[in-house]
Amino acid sequence: MLQVTAPQPSRGRRAPRDSALAHTGARERGASPWLGRGVLPSEVFDRYQQIERALTPPWPATGVALAPATTGGAFLDWWVHLLASPAKQWELAHLGAEQCLRWLRICSALPNGDGDVEPLPQDRRFDDPQWNEPPFRWLAQGFLLRQQWWQAATAGVPGVTHHHEQMASFAARQWLDMVAPSNFVSTNPVVQQRTLREGGLNLVRGAVHALEDLWREAGDLPPVSAERFEIGRDLAATPGRVVLRNRLMELIQYTPTTRTTHAQPVLLVPAWIMKYYVLDLSPHNSLVKHLVDHGFTVFAISWKNPDANDRDLGMADYEQLGVREALRAIDEIMPGAGVHGAGYCLGGTLLAMSAAALGRAGSPALKTLTLLAAQTDFTDPGELSLFIDESQVAFLENLMWRNGYLDKRQMKRTFQMLRSNDLIWSYRVYNHLLGERKPVSDLMAWNADGTRLPYRMHREYLRALFLDNALARGELQLDGVPVSLDDIQVPIFNVGIVQDHVAPWRSVFKLHALTHAEQTFVLCAGGHNVGVVNPPGDPRASYRIRHWRSGNRRLTPDEWLAATRSIDGSWWSAWVGWLAQHSSGRRTPPPMGAPRAGLVPLDAAPGRYVHRR
Repeated sequence: MLQVTAPQPSRGRRAPRDSALAHTGARERGASPWLGRGVLPSEVFDRYQQIERALTPPWPATGVALAPATTGGAFLDWWVHLLASPAKQWELAHLGAEQCLRWLRICSALPNGDGDVEPLPQDRRFDDPQWNEPPFRWLAQGFLLRQQWWQAATAGVPGVTHHHEQMASFAARQWLDMVAPSNFVSTNPVVQQRTLREGGLNLVRGAVHALEDLWREAGDLPPVSAERFEIGRDLAATPGRVVLRNRLMELIQYTPTTRTTHAQPVLLVPAWIMKYYVLDLSPHNSLVKHLVDHGFTVFAISWKNPDANDRDLGMADYEQLGVREALRAIDEIMPGAGVHGAGYCLGGTLLAMSAAALGRAGSPALKTLTLLAAQTDFTDPGELSLFIDESQVAFLENLMWRNGYLDKRQMKRTFQMLRSNDLIWSYRVYNHLLGERKPVSDLMAWNADGTRLPYRMHREYLRALFLDNALARGELQLDGVPVSLDDIQVPIFNVGIVQDHVAPWRSVFKLHALTHAEQTFVLCAGGHNVGVVNPPGDPRASYRIRHWRSGNRRLTPDEWLAATRSIDGSWWSAWVGWLAQHSSGRRTPPPMGAPRAGLVPLDAAPGRYVHRR
């Protein structure tokens, strides 16, 4: 079991009774501040907490669960300190006056682009040439100037905490994205021209699209045209068999396509926030198929989509019933081979914990460790930290207690807000104002197939890793044994992604400082999902790669970036070569399962759990 030994509780605090993921030195939580040690028996206190959680007003399943104390406190912190800073007020007033004059100069100048404000690199709202013509040019430039002013207004206010500053800036971006001139028929020249050309039929189609989207959202249905991707036929279609099933996962063994295979198999450990088949999309986009076709025996974990009955499943269960059970099963099928373990996102974090524990015990179960967009140090987890602090986690715990899980639509809305311009407003302009429908890709169909998160696991994950960064600090324990990432003994292939807003690459890079194991760091183009789903053949694909060994000077992320040249192509090719280099020859393919050990082949891939909604 995954446990943490907590210190003896100090006066006024209560030690957790049954936490499967605690950590030494952690701040203990849960007790009301006015209750001293021993005032209430633990059973009575737990019942009190259950009643308190049951009385918490429910949050709409389609909304984002934000703690009122967090959002209100961030606004007050920013506003009070801004009122108390005449220098900052003068700076903003001066900037506002300069921008007014600049906007007037823009309005009076010819539309040649001289002196125009440039949008951010990822902002494509005003790319159409029609935005260069007045009065729409004036509207776009006014919006960009206002965007600059709010960025200055929410940053650098003396006395505001860093977290509250980030939240204030995030809230300003959300508001600005909502009122952008591109979102309205009256101020969007592209929509106006389309409306005139089609006699308003685009708006009629858009209204139908909006109603259809609302209906599908309310019914928890996939997006339009996603039904053309059938799991097992178009997605997750690589042939194989389920060779192990327990209450939390299915282990899939894939059918070889080569006459011989590498001696060491690959185990893929996906995140359980979404379904596993992001690693096995359409055949041309399937990492599983790519590995199989290059002579590797591949196993993959398919996590069950939990429900209310799984509320008490914790990180310990995911580690034991997931990674450890998979490694034991693979050792029965391929005795003594050792495994190339590869974990994606949260699955990579879990796999790194297992690798550290196995390394401390001297176990040969893992041959190498590959981490795909997976954080091990959560000091700077990116914009996702906007939704994670003490108040917010306590608020989420109350919401999850009611159903026993975090609803997948809450998670979906959270990620949409992180990229609201691309995933909310630009989508609505294209679908609801222009009346168009973009065809759904395999990755988009997968992205709509979300999962729930068990109450206990999500609580432990947020508190131990995000709030207390216990893994990087060496405070976690597995079966009473401390987990230190420096105990990892096997070579590491660590992949970061340039535009990753879930696991920022500089955060992923911090593993260099946490272990002495040989490490190959790869930085590839794309975002959190597109960067991983990166098959050879895409002319836009590129990556940087550099090896590090103990004794070499550790580079900072910026030094690494400056010293490492960009290579055209997919990092998949570099990884396959690295895996082959760390394998010990080839052999005849192993049998499917191990019936003598009770691992009888069950359903054909992709199994049963992937179909659970």
